[in-house]
Amino acid sequence: MAFYSYILRCADGSYYTGHTDDLEARFAAHQSGAIKGYTSRRLPVELMWSAAFATRAEAMESELQIKGWSREKKEALIAEDWAKLKQAAISHTSPPLSDALRLRSGRTEGEAAANIETMPTPTPVIVLVRPQLGENIGKAARAMLNFGLTEMRLVSPRDGWPNPDAGPAAAGADVVLDGAQVYETLADAVADCSHVYATTVRKRGVTKPVVTPDEAAREIHGVTGRSAYVFGPERSGLETDDVALARKILTVPINPEFGSLNLAQAVILCAYEWSKQAALTQPTVTDLGEPAPQDELEGMIGQFETLLEHAGYFFPPDRAPATKRTLRNLLTKPGWNHLEVRTLRGVLSALGKPRAR
Repeated sequence: MAFYSYILRCADGSYYTGHTDDLEARFAAHQSGAIKGYTSRRLPVELMWSAAFATRAEAMESELQIKGWSREKKEALIAEDWAKLKQAAISHTSPPLSDALRLRSGRTEGEAAANIETMPTPTPVIVLVRPQLGENIGKAARAMLNFGLTEMRLVSPRDGWPNPDAGPAAAGADVVLDGAQVYETLADAVADCSHVYATTVRKRGVTKPVVTPDEAAREIHGVTGRSAYVFGPERSGLETDDVALARKILTVPINPEFGSLNLAQAVILCAYEWSKQAALTQPTVTDLGEPAPQDELEGMIGQFETLLEHAGYFFPPDRAPATKRTLRNLLTKPGWNHLEVRTLRGVLSALGKPRAR
């Protein structure tokens, strides 16, 4: 049986990457709009590229690699322009296509463009075991994509899959839902994973190493092979047999009187810790301006004291030095910048003007 990764070009010119075990049926579903989400809102779509693999894990790995590529790299792959693809791989930090990837022409990228760097540790998989509500699956997908995770696997979802309640709750994380794979058992879902973490607040009678989300994240970034975070049903969590299948138990320090996290909260804890060591874009830092020089602060403080003296604030007189010292400490703590000092002095000037009668 063959597995495929593929690239579609949508009507708006954007590219969609996925993987499947039946390329013809999957493409037909995209074309008809049966796969709700990204492509169904951008019809018609065109199949631009595909590659066959011996295992699902290789196809998934290829999909995840290509998703992180620039448009330039994707188009170089589609055109089978190996020189351009190699140059793009050197010029950009996104992961390159692995040598195992086989093109429709039968060649590998390793054969066509040698010495392209190998892929870093694959991103971890999020496995939801017997999830009950489509809404919670959607919220989990949203939490995943916020922190750069895109591969979701569902084990026997109670209401089947796809679920119409998942899309609205995902709030735009359609790429996660579109690529979600369904399995009958947890063993099947993690068959290609070497590092499996069962998330639970209780050990449930199973003796295994216990780690926190940050410890698990450090381990995942430092090992080879696929890793999976496994989450149980909303109402009861993972069963003992589920936990027994994992390599380690993942838990968090939590209020012993109320140790209940909802599914999306549990997912976001793990995804966030993993993301701290991943190359995700950080929020833009706002320039707060250079701190005002001391002479500007002194002028502001002096203006404050003059206004307060005229208002009779420094009373009794023997407490005035201590009160002024406290005022100075207060006004020098924030680290005012030049504009802030000028603004506040303008306020003080306005307050010091006599009122019109």
